[in-house]
Amino acid sequence: MSVTDTIADYITIIRNGCRAGKDSVTVPSSIMKVKITEILKREGYINDFSVVENGSKKSIFIKLRYKKDGSPAIRNLTRVSTPGLRRYVESRKVPRVLRGIGTMVVSTSQGVLTDDEARKQNVGGELIFKVW
Repeated sequence: MSVTDTIADYITIIRNGCRAGKDSVTVPSSIMKVKITEILKREGYINDFSVVENGSKKSIFIKLRYKKDGSPAIRNLTRVSTPGLRRYVESRKVPRVLRGIGTMVVSTSQGVLTDDEARKQNVGGELIFKVW
């Protein structure tokens, strides 16, 4: 069976890991996933990550973050754009997630950015997913 939406699989692995209370998860690596993981770390949703080589394949080892009360830092991860229905927006129409509490990850001509970074750089693009 072929995988058609690797980003949705990536999101599902992280979401399920948080719900199960796991300390870490491992996902197959790609350039796009590494950039997304860097954003999640920078925004404080995960503790750390590293790219691990398993022979000819690479994986991303992600250490999940939890609050002091034991609840996950990632409360929700939702895919916005899918292979069957791409969602594109102009620079001035990049949506805010929960009035700025959450983060929208956007694939732009300047690379993978958060919604705030896309607005500051005045670029639009494809809405990948939202997290809060």
